[in-house]
Amino acid sequence: MTEKKSKMKVLIVEDDPFISDIYVVELESRGYKVELAVDGEDAMSKINKGHYALVVLDLLMPKKDGFQVLTEIKNNPNLKMPVIVLSNLGRKEHISKAMDMGAADYLIKTQFTPQEVVEKIDQVIQENK
Repeated sequence: MTEKKSKMKVLIVEDDPFISDIYVVELESRGYKVELAVDGEDAMSKINKGHYALVVLDLLMPKKDGFQVLTEIKNNPNLKMPVIVLSNLGRKEHISKAMDMGAADYLIKTQFTPQEVVEKIDQVIQENK
């Protein structure tokens, strides 16, 4: 674990505790500090209070969906963190919409292992330093 990575915080925005737990274990094993948000309102509350190296964002959530959260992040010039969408929505229009809105990447949950998702997180963080 590198000293620099251990200080990097990643926010996982996911309402399924089973899925979020998988990513917490994977990211913490690589030295990241991980925080969780269970819905869009919780996510924005945490994002507005703390700086994250990256946000992993589900789209289908209660209170505020991922598209609303992504819009709020990208419309606030004080929030410069990259966002990776991690969703079960795999239709071309969902992917295009998220990418057009400024997502750094769009990963479909069923097409990537947790290890591959964490590798993508590493890559995007490195690209956005």
